[in-house]
Amino acid sequence: MPVVRGKTIEPLFTAEVIAARNTEIAEAISKGPSDDLLVIAVLKGSFIFAADLIRALHHTGLAPEVEFITLSSYGTGTVSKGVKIIKDIDSDVRGRNVLLIDDILESGRTLQFARNLMFERGAANVSIAVLLDKKVKRTEDFEADYVGFECPDYFVVGYGMDVAYAFRELPFVGVVTGDA
Repeated sequence: MPVVRGKTIEPLFTAEVIAARNTEIAEAISKGPSDDLLVIAVLKGSFIFAADLIRALHHTGLAPEVEFITLSSYGTGTVSKGVKIIKDIDSDVRGRNVLLIDDILESGRTLQFARNLMFERGAANVSIAVLLDKKVKRTEDFEADYVGFECPDYFVVGYGMDVAYAFRELPFVGVVTGDA
């Protein structure tokens, strides 16, 4: 198992498996509502998945415009009470097909907020693509349209996801299993 920053990390999804799945997701997206497509990556954790998926979309013949939004859950302690916009998009979504990309779908609160926001702004269609779906943490009645992998109830790192800003650079998704 890889050792990074003195921590042992057990790979859960390898770089090769993720790359193959990204190609499959891009092909599925290209068959859906994808004309005048605006891709919006939800930062920060999705940045690597979004970049790879956008390149895979290019290989299917799509040429989406790309935007970024930063959202934050807020509340007391570990209980989220809502979502706020930290950095908004600049593009007008009115009448457009929008694809929101995020790293992981857990409670559903943040992505539900983002989808509703795009519809309130006049988007014609809003689809959701996530690398990981952690259904065990779902608190909202919400599903993604495109899912890379079902995620067991582990705290995962790598491929853009972090713990205290570390491990985002890993080319795979893994679980920190202890000190090396």
